[in-house]
Amino acid sequence: MSFFKKLKDKFTNQSDTVTEKFKDGMSKTRESFLGKMNELFARYRTVDEDFFEELEELLIGADVGVETVLELIDELKDEVRLRNIKDTSGLAPVISEKLAEKLDKTGEDSALNMQENDMTVILFVGVNGVGKTTTIGKMAHMFKEEGKSVMMAAGDTFRAGAIEQLEVWGERVGVDVVKQQAGSDPAAVMYDAVQSAKSKNVDVLLCDTAGRLQNKVNLMKELEKVKKVISREIPDAPHEVLLVLDATTGQNAMSQAKTFGQATDVSGIILTKLDGTAKGGIVLAIRNELDIPVKYVGLGEKMDDLQPFDSEQFVYGLFKELVEETSEETEED
Repeated sequence: MSFFKKLKDKFTNQSDTVTEKFKDGMSKTRESFLGKMNELFARYRTVDEDFFEELEELLIGADVGVETVLELIDELKDEVRLRNIKDTSGLAPVISEKLAEKLDKTGEDSALNMQENDMTVILFVGVNGVGKTTTIGKMAHMFKEEGKSVMMAAGDTFRAGAIEQLEVWGERVGVDVVKQQAGSDPAAVMYDAVQSAKSKNVDVLLCDTAGRLQNKVNLMKELEKVKKVISREIPDAPHEVLLVLDATTGQNAMSQAKTFGQATDVSGIILTKLDGTAKGGIVLAIRNELDIPVKYVGLGEKMDDLQPFDSEQFVYGLFKELVEETSEETEED
């Protein structure tokens, strides 16, 4: 109960736009997940093995990930014994508490590694179609709003229209884009971008990369080459390698994360289109099984709908009705 009360006290009465974005962005997952949870709780009044079996199926169906689900079920069984929970209604706050713990393993690791007195270089990787270029544009807007000078590098020279798409974003947010012709060497684009950003004392350089080549091996070699060029010019760069994943692809996003993680030392994940899926549990699978922090999430189509990931905001967005109902019951008691 105390965990739900904490969430209610923190978020329910806030008029904070970020809280609203998480609530709205999580609505599809919340309606699907909570609807099934309520049905499960209605069928089982007491906590028993059959209840846990169905809960396991429900969580796997929400793309939470098999490994994470099995861990979670074991932890819940331990808590049931420790707290002597008999009624399933007493388990809802425990489930949300455990989910929050798994999402927030190390506390502040969702913050970007920004260089205080030097240029920050952020490399974006990910397959085509996940919203990578759009995410770069939105992040450029975010940094501009913070008063930082920004430049973008059009390193995806292979996808038709990728350079033009980044240029459109550059015009929208008022940011210079360093580019070459389609089909050019991406590493050469990165070299030009770093030199230009240095000469203009830019605060943040955002680098787009290819999402597809003839095969996976070629793509990973190309990304390694791009990284080497950047680090040769700026020894500690790139300061972040952000993998952009589409939340609507579910477990396919997990396999992409594993592939890119092995090749490019991914430091964080940006999960796009979270508002467009009923399987937002993929956030948990990625965070828990890959141990890569989810740093930002896409919660809509607007320019400011890219938001820093917050585990408590996520859990509140997922369990909003339960938080409010449980807290009201507690207050009445």
